[in-house]
Amino acid sequence: MSSRAQVYLLSFIFIFIGIGLTIYKNSELEFPLLPGERKTIWTVEAKIEFKATDKPVTVSFALPHNPPEMGILDEDFTASGYGFGWDSNQQERRAQWAKRKAKGKQVLFYKVQVFKQSDTYPVEDAIPPTETKAPDLSPSLKTTISQLVTYVYNRSADNTTFATELIRLINDKEPIEDVQLLLGNQGLSKTRLALNALALANVPARVAKGLRLEDGRRNQKLTTLIEIFDTDHWVFLNPKTGQKGLPDNFILWQRGGSSLLDVEGGDNSKVSFSIIKNSQPAKSFAILHGAENQAALVDFSIYSLPIEQQNVFKSILLVPIGAIVVVLMRILVGVKTSGTFMPILIAIAFIETTLFTGLIIFLVIVTIGLFIRSYLSRLNLLLVARISAVVIVVISIMAGMSILSHKLGISEAMSVTFFPMIILAWTIERMSILWEEEGPKEVFTQGGGSLLVATLAYLLMTNQYVEHLTFNFPELLLALLGCIILLGQYTGYRLTELRRFQPLAED
Repeated sequence: MSSRAQVYLLSFIFIFIGIGLTIYKNSELEFPLLPGERKTIWTVEAKIEFKATDKPVTVSFALPHNPPEMGILDEDFTASGYGFGWDSNQQERRAQWAKRKAKGKQVLFYKVQVFKQSDTYPVEDAIPPTETKAPDLSPSLKTTISQLVTYVYNRSADNTTFATELIRLINDKEPIEDVQLLLGNQGLSKTRLALNALALANVPARVAKGLRLEDGRRNQKLTTLIEIFDTDHWVFLNPKTGQKGLPDNFILWQRGGSSLLDVEGGDNSKVSFSIIKNSQPAKSFAILHGAENQAALVDFSIYSLPIEQQNVFKSILLVPIGAIVVVLMRILVGVKTSGTFMPILIAIAFIETTLFTGLIIFLVIVTIGLFIRSYLSRLNLLLVARISAVVIVVISIMAGMSILSHKLGISEAMSVTFFPMIILAWTIERMSILWEEEGPKEVFTQGGGSLLVATLAYLLMTNQYVEHLTFNFPELLLALLGCIILLGQYTGYRLTELRRFQPLAED
């Protein structure tokens, strides 16, 4: 494989990995692409109350299990003096509290934080039900419901339309005779009538209970829905309107006919729910959610480091942004700089000093340094000694500027210490040699080019969107690496050379 082909292959691999990981973190781990995004979090608290009868107490409470369209961020169980355990199976998750002996009013709390996620349904929604059992009904009741089933069956096409039509007839303001009889004389509830009719029609159905999420609500009860299985998935239906699907901002709490709360050793038990809405930064949410799910991109990432080290990397990760600016300006534009990556170091100093203050400090130090370097050259010193002398001079200038600015009350100039002194010394040395060999024009060209590139790098590195992306999506640096490798193959004209070769193009 030729070197050019290897370059294209490596570039494609790096760009693909970098962009792919970024898309994964955004879509699956929900890391925000823009700064300032916030995520809505709903906190639901279930309050369980009952009166203990001075006997051993066991409390079993149904919990949300893979609720559709909702994700569980955190859970908390509070019950003073009670032991806690799990009573779970494949289709239901239950909390279990136990105490050897209790008497009087008892209060237990379960708190869960949930958030809305993509409109996807868990795998359980595609699991077909077990065989439908015929309801245990009296002959007369069964006959009447069978007549209703036959009537609805002829007016439907599949399980969903059958259930929808059945619910419509049951809730009609002027119901048909069979419905009037069943709801009146037989005393059936509308939900129980619908379930019995669905069972006689061999339509798999079950009760589902959930909670509408509304901010500031207290003492709420669960809302009942009906689920039917149609072909290959479960369909939610409102038992009052027949509307399909889950309501907006709705958490499905329980599926199936088992009880919500079982209390042994107590009576007068009840459950009430309170809801509060809050928001938090989307990044903090994504880190917490990723850590809860043990996502590798969160566990083995910068977020696992202490805050102090994270702040250090927040600045380090901006250096490649300066590098791409240097590559673009030198390879494509043709701007000359004093040193290859000196503009990056100047840009980093500008971040600490601000742009205007940093430019003034840089020009003052380099100008004074060039005059002193010119005098040292007359002394015929060796290179090492001359550079060391320039370093000391630069430090003296920086110290003098800091003291003077402090006395004058100019706090901005005190940040002069952020400039890399060794790099400044080498810059002064290089410019001095360049002055002697090429003349002042080349010094101003390279010096001005360095400041131009440093300024552009500073403006890009301090952009809030760039800072956000480099810190939260460091995988993008791989894509940046791929682009730099591609630019390394460029051998065409630079923008500054177009004017130089314009006469040839005209000829």
